Amino acid sequence: MSEIKKRYYRKYTELYPLVDKIKLWPSRKGSLHGVKAIALRGDYIDITTHCGKQFRVFNSRHSRAARWLRNKWAYVPCPDCRVPDWKLDKYSTTFFSTHYGKELISEEKERP
Repeated sequence: MSEIKKRYYRKYTELYPLVDKIKLWPSRKGSLHGVKAIALRGDYIDITTHCGKQFRVFNSRHSRAARWLRNKWAYVPCPDCRVPDWKLDKYSTTFFSTHYGKELISEEKERP
């Protein structure tokens, strides 16, 4: 059998690069939605899920969604989004560390 690849990301990254990389969104009811489209609009993020929900959230490091993704408090997939098992397995093997891991930097900060 092959070794399961573990992914390490920095713990306190902004919400946009985190959701853009993982492509999952935790709802307030505790289910994980698959992200179909994501767009950064200034300090806000426009998110469209696979089940057709659209909403705008603030791009924050300490938001509810960022904490839920880092701590993996939402783990039940949305039945309408049909999140594949490989994506849930990949998410379950992802670790967030304060001092180790890839820094997810948003596109605006990379430009000079």
